[in-house]
Amino acid sequence: MTVQHKQRIALVAHDNKKHDLLEWVKYNRHVLTQHELYATGTTGKLLEEMLGVTIHRLQSGPLGGDQQIGAKIAEQELDLLIFFWDPLTQQAHDSDVKALLRIAVVWNIPVACNRASADFMVSSPLMTNNYERQMPDYEGYTSRVLEDVAV
Repeated sequence: MTVQHKQRIALVAHDNKKHDLLEWVKYNRHVLTQHELYATGTTGKLLEEMLGVTIHRLQSGPLGGDQQIGAKIAEQELDLLIFFWDPLTQQAHDSDVKALLRIAVVWNIPVACNRASADFMVSSPLMTNNYERQMPDYEGYTSRVLEDVAV
């Protein structure tokens, strides 16, 4: 799958990490505003106000936004996930967070979970050039025959 030089980037942050994400986005606004941006609930609203650009805003994470982003990844509608998650605070929607990170790995989407990895990601020459992302081959999985299942 060819990822175009205009990336479709999901930006997500837990409440305790929103300030970190906003600082990072402000610092990298010149790069990020050249791309198509998606975000969950409150994060999307804050980003729109700060950047002055349209953000594709989804539901708040606990209300299904994490799952919406996961669905977009599975449908090949997103190219990158930047998710500043809080590893020290239990989240009511921890299972959704785990599912989102899992689906990003399943579909070979680059994921940054902190400022350092996000810095490496957006400073990569691959951000401004086409990139041939290797798509996993799940043919064996999707065409498997389940012998113990009655029809």
